[in-house]
Amino acid sequence: MRIAMFPDDYLPDSTLVHAKMFHELAIELKRLGHEAIIITPSHGKQAEHLKIDFIDDIEVWRFRNPPMRGQGKIKRLISESLLSYNSYRALKNFDKLGTFDACINYSPSIFFGALMHWFKKKQNAYIYLILRDIFPQWVIDEGIISPKSPLAYYFRFFEKLNYKSANSIGLMSQANIDYFSKFYPHISNLQVLRNWADITPYNSSLDRNIRKEFSLENKVIFFYGGNIGHAQDMGNILRLVKKMKVHKNAHFLLVGQGDEVDLVLKTKLRDNLDNITFLPSVNQDQYKQLLLQVDVGLFSLAKTHKAHNFPGKLLGYMVQSLPILGSVNEGNDLIKFINDEGAGNAFVNGEDENLFNAAVLLFKNKSYRIAAGLQANRVLKESFSVEAAAAQLIETIGKK
Repeated sequence: MRIAMFPDDYLPDSTLVHAKMFHELAIELKRLGHEAIIITPSHGKQAEHLKIDFIDDIEVWRFRNPPMRGQGKIKRLISESLLSYNSYRALKNFDKLGTFDACINYSPSIFFGALMHWFKKKQNAYIYLILRDIFPQWVIDEGIISPKSPLAYYFRFFEKLNYKSANSIGLMSQANIDYFSKFYPHISNLQVLRNWADITPYNSSLDRNIRKEFSLENKVIFFYGGNIGHAQDMGNILRLVKKMKVHKNAHFLLVGQGDEVDLVLKTKLRDNLDNITFLPSVNQDQYKQLLLQVDVGLFSLAKTHKAHNFPGKLLGYMVQSLPILGSVNEGNDLIKFINDEGAGNAFVNGEDENLFNAAVLLFKNKSYRIAAGLQANRVLKESFSVEAAAAQLIETIGKK
């Protein structure tokens, strides 16, 4: 089959987990004999309406679109709102467009729905929506916008268009399907599609020795990589950082971008947190090199979340056999999953003392760190391989 894939960000510059996931999926689809083409925004880096390049022999079509992340909320909204229009403008007269058997759309963003509708109507393409954040519901849950605000109605319009265009919608857990169905009981084309990763550990010589660069040679490094935003509740991580100051050889490394970067930097300065280092986003090879040099993988989700997400960053930690530590919203089945599998420790966001005690255990007990990391890697191999995800997608699309 000929399959178009639509991540809103992509390699080599993106550190977002779904950019890496889509690349791994494209490679696996190609290995299975399909033609997988990535169609993704340029984020303001090109003059042409459409530019083609190749990464690991995967064909990438980049359409011109303004940058989205790190631009402020208004600029990001405008840029994301233009995704379908600018991609349609670049593709409609493109002589290599041809026809696609299927389109794999990823949400967030919610703004590819109109383009998916066009592919479905014009080419009879099968549209598979990989739904990871139920937006705008989570920003309503967070109190960031009112459910009756014009902005909420604007987002809801595009959200519904996104769902309407999809032949199938894949959510990351049964708990998320149950939650989604409370808002959209009439939508029945749902299935569980777990996150995935290439389970081959990264092994390379270091271009950047982070321990030497920041004098962390004898430290136990707690690492957080990815989006640093409201949905992740970085205040939760920062409370742990403050409590861990008493342990001089424990250090926190945060890498990424998002709308709570200022919170991290201001809190570090205000509270004199010399046990935390922040780095802006790095490319995927650099990110993987960082994972080779750290000891514990951190994650966090806001306690006001109602959806039950499985943060994609955990898969990167598990590939490198890192133990997992973090907290999520109440009722999230990720807590039971991590704790029962012995892959680390997970708690409800707000259980600060439990989180702190687990961090101390991981800091002090190297054998426990190693054992939990090995368990995390075992679980990854059993349940989260890219081969399983690709097989499920092909089976679903093939039923059209």
